[in-house]
Amino acid sequence: MIQYNDKLYKKVSGAGKAGITIGIISIITGISIGIISIIFGSKLINARNQLID
Repeated sequence: MIQYNDKLYKKVSGAGKAGITIGIISIITGISIGIISIIFGSKLINARNQLID
């Protein structure tokens, strides 16, 4: 059986937690930016249609 070094185990688990946290933050940020760009894009299309009419 493999015996884990406590310091190494804590570092690896901390790195895993950090990776998951960064991944979740990246997903949330990406979704937020996508929603904001869709909203502003629709406002620009609406403004363009009003200029043409």
